[in-house]
Amino acid sequence: MKKINPLLPLTGSITAPQGFRAAGVFCDIKRLGTGKGSNKGPKRDLALIVSSTPATVAGLFTTNRVCAAPVKISLVRAAQATAQAIVVNSGNANACTGERGLKDARRMTAVTAQLCGLAEEQVLVASTGRIGVTMPMPNVVKGIRAAAAILDASEESAAHVAEAIMTSDTRPKTIAVETQIGGRPVRIGGICKGAGMIQPGMSPTGARPAAAPHGGLHATMLSFITTDAAIDSATLKAALAEAVANSFNRITVDGDMSTNDTVLVLANGCAGNATITRSRRADLAAFQTALNHVCLELAKMIVRDGEGVTRFVTVRVAGAKNFADADAAARAVANSALVKTSWFGGDPNWGRILCALGYSPATIVEEKVDVAYSLPGSAKLTYALKKGQPTRTSFAALCAITAKKEFDLHIHLNLGRAAAVMYTGDLTEEYVDFNKGDVSDPTSLGG
Repeated sequence: MKKINPLLPLTGSITAPQGFRAAGVFCDIKRLGTGKGSNKGPKRDLALIVSSTPATVAGLFTTNRVCAAPVKISLVRAAQATAQAIVVNSGNANACTGERGLKDARRMTAVTAQLCGLAEEQVLVASTGRIGVTMPMPNVVKGIRAAAAILDASEESAAHVAEAIMTSDTRPKTIAVETQIGGRPVRIGGICKGAGMIQPGMSPTGARPAAAPHGGLHATMLSFITTDAAIDSATLKAALAEAVANSFNRITVDGDMSTNDTVLVLANGCAGNATITRSRRADLAAFQTALNHVCLELAKMIVRDGEGVTRFVTVRVAGAKNFADADAAARAVANSALVKTSWFGGDPNWGRILCALGYSPATIVEEKVDVAYSLPGSAKLTYALKKGQPTRTSFAALCAITAKKEFDLHIHLNLGRAAAVMYTGDLTEEYVDFNKGDVSDPTSLGG
């Protein structure tokens, strides 16, 4: 098999690929006290991403049955072959806003299209923030006009967009890489946001997927990915589904699925490579590797910046009867409040892990379960449990691993060959304090 080219890290995120311009501005969308992040002052809260030419488009969206107006608009447009721009805001989710919300989302795309000289159907829209508050459209329109006037391809503008989509995030999340496809350099750049209401499980139509390797449940996370690769529509849509299945759909901070989860990719072909199709296997493999890397790194950034998170834990379940069981077991452990609080204390509490496994829908035989810890990615496993019984490993030896800021948890069910992984964090007092809010101060209330 042909060796895949190594990935070259780049700066510039979404403007690193050729043919993309961006801008982020402050237009005071949070003026109505729309939740966490409102205390950040004049943080940018509206952004545009525009391709110089119609781009192949793909998107995946929340499978929450209560989904926001921008999701309803964008999932239809992302099913088309091409799109050319994305307008996105933070500070207001435009969710549970009825016909008014749909009208406002469409107006956001219409104004963007008019100012950028595009067909309205070529513009996608996304929002994040507090649920149930109508959009302050005069401010939004003012922001779109301001952003359209300063669009450019600079790294600074890309950074402004990464800031504009943040809500409770403490830092922007960006990445860009270059690979070789057909002898030409091809770039992929991405940004994302998310820190709470995180357990994504997106699908192209918003319909909840069945339990399968590409299934799972989702959270409030947004990600926008640009690439100058030439790739056909069906191939890009399949590539994004695979990348998301193994990245954004494998993370959880608090087990809550958002109304607004969205991942969008625009591929404008400016790299000049021969169009990637399913039949061009080597080219597709190189592209898929790069896209998988971008999505997984962004997804991990979300967990590491999770609300109150102090530890990043990779939960690896193996030996399940089937993928559905492996996935259910991994999610039960990754979302257990008792397991997560023990991690916060550095406690390798295998009893809580077994408890979570036992109430999960997965087939579990207590006498066959192994539980071990390791440093991230290490093949050296320190077993806490073998065949359902504690090992002679000292408590201190286990604590030495779980005291680390990052570690892996290995669970082997010894019932089959299926496996699943989840990326998660601990649960802290800070998470509770951050999300409980203060009803006497509406600006302190979360989304």
